[in-house]
Amino acid sequence: MRAEQDRSRVSEEPWIVINTRPHAEHTALENLRRQAFDAYCPMLRKRRRHARSTNVVLRPLFPGYLFSRPGAHARRWRPMLSTYGVRNVVRAGEEPSLIDHGFIASLKAREIDGAIVRPARPYEIGQRVQIAGGPFDGIVTTIIDLDEEERVVVLLEVLKRATRLTLDVDGVMPA
Repeated sequence: MRAEQDRSRVSEEPWIVINTRPHAEHTALENLRRQAFDAYCPMLRKRRRHARSTNVVLRPLFPGYLFSRPGAHARRWRPMLSTYGVRNVVRAGEEPSLIDHGFIASLKAREIDGAIVRPARPYEIGQRVQIAGGPFDGIVTTIIDLDEEERVVVLLEVLKRATRLTLDVDGVMPA
């Protein structure tokens, strides 16, 4: 019974935000875990193109940052500063900035096979949409491409000529 209470208390403990050295999230994560810190770096699958080949790689959701819990002793965060791969602990004054355990739990809940899964895209290639706002407000067009930065590429007919236009997802609505 006592062990169960301790586990639930640990799972509700706030997380500390850690700033890592450039591209050193994995190194910092591994070294924090070796020191018995509960550390977490949410990952995202991204398509990488290089020299005519495309492959899927895992990249940090928040590049340059990861999260850790200091454990049983809330004052035990200072050893994190000297951990290889860690640049600094994000702080408010002298105390570390804390993130609620619910935020990390919601990230972990969206994780499948070690990577955060993005919500389903609201649009598909070939779908007819209406531009909402701007100089082309109200024009109905077709989506020809979707990119990873939540933008849509549409084919717009202007003066009897087809033109590609890149818009924010918020800048269109279903036709």
